[in-house]
Amino acid sequence: MKKLLNTVYVTTEGATLRLQGETLVAEVEGVEKTRVPLHMLASVVAFGPVLLTPALIAACAERGITIALMGRNGRFQARVEGPVSGNVLLRREQYRRANTPEDIVRSIVLGKVSNQRALIRRALRDYGSEMDPEAGETLRAACDRMARILRRVQLADTTVDEMRGSEGEAATLYFAIFDHLIRAPDAELRWTSRSRRPPRDAMNALLSFLYTLLTHDCRSACEAVGLDPAVGFLHRDRPGRPSLALDMMEELRAPLADRLALSLVNRRQLRAADFRQMESGAVLLSDEARRTVLAAWQDRKREERRHPFLQEKAPFGLVPYLQAQLLARHLRGDIDAYPPWFWS
Repeated sequence: MKKLLNTVYVTTEGATLRLQGETLVAEVEGVEKTRVPLHMLASVVAFGPVLLTPALIAACAERGITIALMGRNGRFQARVEGPVSGNVLLRREQYRRANTPEDIVRSIVLGKVSNQRALIRRALRDYGSEMDPEAGETLRAACDRMARILRRVQLADTTVDEMRGSEGEAATLYFAIFDHLIRAPDAELRWTSRSRRPPRDAMNALLSFLYTLLTHDCRSACEAVGLDPAVGFLHRDRPGRPSLALDMMEELRAPLADRLALSLVNRRQLRAADFRQMESGAVLLSDEARRTVLAAWQDRKREERRHPFLQEKAPFGLVPYLQAQLLARHLRGDIDAYPPWFWS
């Protein structure tokens, strides 16, 4: 089993990251804050104006350690990475299969909708007795409808467009009931609808931030096994879009990002005061809230679950890598189908 390596998140503006021997050293105003040996490091994610020395950039590139640069609001800006070492035969097969992706798309959609349904069922199990009866009935009806969508995807949908339509129907249903999953008392944390670029309320800001972190991990996983993160199956190709990374994160949105977002607000770890309304109408996490989310994200990635296909325990943080590895094995012909990751 691959070892789960560390990701260093730098949120302090003006921080300096430098190389000392075989170690990354982080400093703020000349004071050392932390150090991480390079052999224990998978990636570096820097938010806002952070100084990285040329020696550190070169060392990370040489060792396959990805550096991701984000804006103050958590939006992706750039990546620094070394030479691509993907298997050309694997990538050729990936490009060929992208023309007829029905079986892979079916697996991705089944995994995504099943995991969304599992999140709703878990909410009913954990605090269904405390819910308003109407809300509980709404969630149970959503579960039943999602079960019908899953049967349709598995048995009736034959084209990629039909499967995309079923996935879109499930997503619309999921976000229509999302507010019933929020138990925080703050009115500012209630859910209305999904909004992006920019997020228009606190929950959308939190979800968008977590989705950015998840996309980074999925893209790194694709590259680690030799796949091209830009050529996907469910998501259409678009210049600059990491379509395969977005495909892979679909299965993991509910258990990794959505579940964590709900836990943070329902446990009062984040409150309305942790978000800032900008003049443009965008809502952003405060610096302190962002640190809270990153700490919780790292803790979540260390939690272990049994992989439903491999039947081995693995930390959540390794799931993107394991799924990328399984996809590569399917493309090579080692396994008959791509097995999605089902959360239970």
